Amino acid sequence: MRVHETRAGGVLTLTLDYPERRNALALPLRERLHEILDAAQADAAIRAIVITGAGGSFCSGGDISGMDVRDAEGGLERMRRTHRLIRLMVAGRLPLVAAVEGWCVGAGLSLACACDTIVAADDARFMAGFHKVGLVPDLGLPFTLPARIGAGRARQVFLHGTHLDAAEAARIGLIDHVVPKGSALAKATALAEFLAAQAPLPIALTKQMLAADLDRALEQERHFQVQCFLSADHAEGKAAFLAKRDPDFRRR
Repeated sequence: MRVHETRAGGVLTLTLDYPERRNALALPLRERLHEILDAAQADAAIRAIVITGAGGSFCSGGDISGMDVRDAEGGLERMRRTHRLIRLMVAGRLPLVAAVEGWCVGAGLSLACACDTIVAADDARFMAGFHKVGLVPDLGLPFTLPARIGAGRARQVFLHGTHLDAAEAARIGLIDHVVPKGSALAKATALAEFLAAQAPLPIALTKQMLAADLDRALEQERHFQVQCFLSADHAEGKAAFLAKRDPDFRRR
């Protein structure tokens, strides 16, 4: 698994490449994204970032096979490390544009919504899906999704696991641009080039203002998700997912 980096002018393009899991956001990928974004904050030559996925998928969610939290301390540390990435994306100085092709699910939806602009191909599909494996939405999604589509619609996406195609996602404000299949990256790059040409300080300050309540939301998410990590229903959800069967949730 890798994150490919490409620079052209002031735009840095990051491509998730984990073909075995359709670019699932495994911990090594999260760590690498954080390293790259952290370094980019200090690089004055980088003025905007595009995030996309290789192989026709943006991101299929978290890597279920790597979810092995065994105690509260481990769960809190896992969430702390992941939240470093989300803070850089949502509140950092650099504008980010997501280029979505194919599936954008779970942690992938979180990653896209942590970007400032989302471009999606007309065959893109969106879903939260956290409850299927006994978890609450995370990676900042309880903060970023309602900010995009409102609390009522976000509630439906979270609780009912609603599948959204690109047309419906655009209608409710989840995504900003719909383009033909195969052209999401080109459109996202053009938008990033526009952003890279703007005055950087107002962009950075605007992002900070919009992220004013992010820390509170992430702290609540951190503790709630740890409760779920240690639950019997999460263990059942993981087992069912890996066995490709329906889960049998019975207790907390």
